[in-house]
Amino acid sequence: MRFCVFGVFLFFLVPSPISAGFYPNSSAIPPDLRRNATGNVWNSFLNFTGCHAGMKVDGLYKLKQYFQHFGYIQGNFSGSFTDDFDDILKNAVEMYQRNFRLNVTGELDDLTLQHVVLPRCGVPDVVNGTSTMRSGRRAYEVSFAGRGQRFHAVKRYSLFPGEPRWRRRDLTYAFEPRNALTEEVKSVFSRAFARWAEVVPLTFTRVETFLNSDISIGFYSGDHGDGEPFDGQMGTLAHAFSPPNGHFHLDGDENWVVSGDVGGNNFLSERAAIDLESVAVHEIGHLLGLGHSSVQDSIMYPTITTGRRKVDLATDDVEGVQYLYGANPNFNGSRTPPPSTQQRDTGDSGAACRIDGSRSVLTSLLLSTVGLFLGLYML
Repeated sequence: MRFCVFGVFLFFLVPSPISAGFYPNSSAIPPDLRRNATGNVWNSFLNFTGCHAGMKVDGLYKLKQYFQHFGYIQGNFSGSFTDDFDDILKNAVEMYQRNFRLNVTGELDDLTLQHVVLPRCGVPDVVNGTSTMRSGRRAYEVSFAGRGQRFHAVKRYSLFPGEPRWRRRDLTYAFEPRNALTEEVKSVFSRAFARWAEVVPLTFTRVETFLNSDISIGFYSGDHGDGEPFDGQMGTLAHAFSPPNGHFHLDGDENWVVSGDVGGNNFLSERAAIDLESVAVHEIGHLLGLGHSSVQDSIMYPTITTGRRKVDLATDDVEGVQYLYGANPNFNGSRTPPPSTQQRDTGDSGAACRIDGSRSVLTSLLLSTVGLFLGLYML
């Protein structure tokens, strides 16, 4: 289970990774690959639109497998799934709808299934039967005497069970050498790491020693040895593991856009193109200890619309990662373009984002909260 530490990863058991498809922009993707990309592996779920409790529909067991994969049906369920829309499926659908702030009907309405078929992260939304996406954790209230006003705020970020985090602040990352990635592709990950380093006192240094790095990044196809096989184009895009595991795997069958336009409103390009940096920023959040968020604009939201570029940390992301590591003293509360990387002489070639120091995240949050409420008080 990817919420737990795997221990030693058996490198020699992993199949040789394939050569992933990288493109400067969506228009560079060959037309035949664009057509193939419209065949999302989950699109058949749209045939279940309108299904509700008490019905029996051929193939409905596959949707139960989907919900089990992402934690909505517990993994220790011992029976074989049937095509009956039973209480197991109804409860899973209701929890999914609550997590994604949909109308909670327990039925497979069009909006719910349109959301189910979106490409997404392979990390579960529910752990051991408990959803973390809408946990309402770290809620607080503030009252103003004489005004009769009470403000209630809820943090929507989530953490892995046990709140694992890196104990060291200088982390290294390396790429699967058999992928033979270009510098252009590697620079995408450098920018993604820099976005997190901008807000917390962590450094990320690229090295060449793949087996000894804290974080290992690789593109793989299908079953690649970690018990979480990829499913081809669309579907699950990538998955990463909580600290201190450090494994970050991406689906080599996707059409990854590395530098330019992701597709805009063109349907074929939009369905074909996945922005690599958007996925990288999300998965790095998992590597640092963050779970999924129910805030749609946050980086840690589980799904991403095809053809979209989403790389800027939202307030929910920043508050979550600063809870784990504290705030970067140079962070002023606003997201800016990632800082330029620096080189560190370690005997290995590579780039590092270097930011040092720490500041209490409580102080930062308290100041911003007081400022907000004082502003409202003066209205």
